[in-house]
Amino acid sequence: MASSGRRRDVLLLLLLLVLVARAAAADMAGDRAALLALRDAVGGRHLPWDPSAPTPCGGAWRGVGCSASGDRVTELRLPGKSLRGAVPVGTVGNLTALRTLSLRMNAISGGIPADIGGCVQLRSLNLSGNRLAGGLPEGLFSLALLEKVDLSGNRLTGGVSPEFSRLASLTTLNLDRNGFDGTLPGNLTLPKLARFNVSYNGQIGGAVPASLAGMPASAFLGTSLCGAPLAPCANPSPTPPSPPGDSKGGGKLSRGAIIGIVLGAVAALVVALTVGFLACFRRRATAPRSRSTAAAAAAHDVAEPITVTVARTDMDAAVKQSHSPPPPGEGSTKLVFVGGAPERPYDLDTLLRASAEVVGKGAAGTTYRATLDGGEPVLAVKRLREVSLSEREFRDRVAAIGAVRHDSLPRLLAYFYSREEKLLVYEFVVGAGSLAALLHGNGEKLDFAARARIALAVARGVAFIHRGGPISSHGDIKSSNVVVTATRDAAYVTDYGLAQLVGGAAAPPTTKRGAGYRAPEVVDARRVSQSADVYSFGVLLLELLSGRPPLDATPDGGAAVDLPRWMRSVVQEEWTSEVFDAAIGNEARTEGEMMRLLQLGMECTEHHPDRRPAMAEVEARIERIVEDACRNADSGSTDGSRSMSA
Repeated sequence: MASSGRRRDVLLLLLLLVLVARAAAADMAGDRAALLALRDAVGGRHLPWDPSAPTPCGGAWRGVGCSASGDRVTELRLPGKSLRGAVPVGTVGNLTALRTLSLRMNAISGGIPADIGGCVQLRSLNLSGNRLAGGLPEGLFSLALLEKVDLSGNRLTGGVSPEFSRLASLTTLNLDRNGFDGTLPGNLTLPKLARFNVSYNGQIGGAVPASLAGMPASAFLGTSLCGAPLAPCANPSPTPPSPPGDSKGGGKLSRGAIIGIVLGAVAALVVALTVGFLACFRRRATAPRSRSTAAAAAAHDVAEPITVTVARTDMDAAVKQSHSPPPPGEGSTKLVFVGGAPERPYDLDTLLRASAEVVGKGAAGTTYRATLDGGEPVLAVKRLREVSLSEREFRDRVAAIGAVRHDSLPRLLAYFYSREEKLLVYEFVVGAGSLAALLHGNGEKLDFAARARIALAVARGVAFIHRGGPISSHGDIKSSNVVVTATRDAAYVTDYGLAQLVGGAAAPPTTKRGAGYRAPEVVDARRVSQSADVYSFGVLLLELLSGRPPLDATPDGGAAVDLPRWMRSVVQEEWTSEVFDAAIGNEARTEGEMMRLLQLGMECTEHHPDRRPAMAEVEARIERIVEDACRNADSGSTDGSRSMSA
């Protein structure tokens, strides 16, 4: 009896193992069928999965990851694979063991599949940078294990649902750059939420819920929201009480009130006429004295002499030749301070005695490093070429440039104007070199974190200019106009506003040099819009990431390409490592941030100006990329850092 019982137990165990194996095979067969259906719907030749392979696991199908036992598909990472079309029901929703789904930066359209709730094990969902439209499916809110959701950069609509509170494990929720509307739910409760973003959903308004008040202000840019961390919400003005009166009078004024108003208006008119007559009389009587006083004040406030030395150079001879007094109205012989005199006074003669070296030559002119006697201060002196402006026009435009103050913009200190020569004197960034030399020289190579910080510094400077000040656009953004400190922790954008100063009246409107940065709609390099600035900045981003110079950016043109066109052609075929500079191509921990920055560069270089983002949005997005890159670089876990950015 005992032996027959043992035999029965063994048979039951074998039967159980057979059933488990058949179930596992059926599960993998279902996963395999779902993947092939997804490929047929959106992938085509961009997903060259081999149906004859015994298993999609183990790297056989690119972008597919499986469980340790190899019986279920647990990861699907297909970023930037040029996937197009809608994701049908019965594909992704049938991958019931899926833990990570990343289809970001493709061209997937339609809606989020209605059966997404079938992915009951899903922890990370990234569908950013597609063309998804419509509302959020109800099944999304049943995925109780979700930790990270990124739906940014799509065309999703509807309200931000309070059902998100059901996702208690959520740490990241990015809904920015969509078409969401309405108000944010006041009862939104997500205890683990660390990152949240609804920026650039223009139809979202109302007050920021108390549960989100601790998020940075950048998370709410481009919306109509108010309250912490944004500006306080304006309280509606109380309705003034109706003036007392009898029931017959209603809202009518009494006869006495009307007479008082008429008498007051007549008296005010008499006073205004009297004051105007007296002012006109005094202006005529004192006009000569006022003019002389104004001229003296202008000479005292604006024309204070400054000395900056630029020793034996071609500029020295030219400036000395022009140092004799010019004809009346033809220019000054003094350096003119912009924004006040320096702590150590200097004048033009001191400038001409300084030691100097050429540090750069460009379309605007030649830049010298000038060191005054005693070694301080060190100044950057730019000798402009082809300036056809009158002294008054030049002075007004230089004053506008000098009024710009930002940490990423070298400060203009003074200028010199004569008929033959025009000089601008700036703060000199000691120990700095041009970004162009760093990227395309043979010296030290920059890692991705340094490149992202440089991009952020440039974005902040340009965004500051665009926010509305004395000048409205930079006009000449390129890597040779970005200087980086020796420690690589700061960068500065030079030559801002100079496009409006240089160029003769008969000069060609555009030059070949730097044409690779120029937006296609620009026909006159002296008139560059903010949108064209964004295009130039986008080319700079692509240059930072690829390490390749754009067309006509270098004298010999070596290795130069039409960066926006080249980048799009590579992405259209397949996203490969050749997109990134070899110096950063193997930085696995920041791969996601590199691709996000690359996507931003491509958006900035859209052919149509109205499709490009504003610099304020560009700045905010790069800030988040830098934060994530620093966090991932500091963390020791590659898997943890890539789960959201893959």
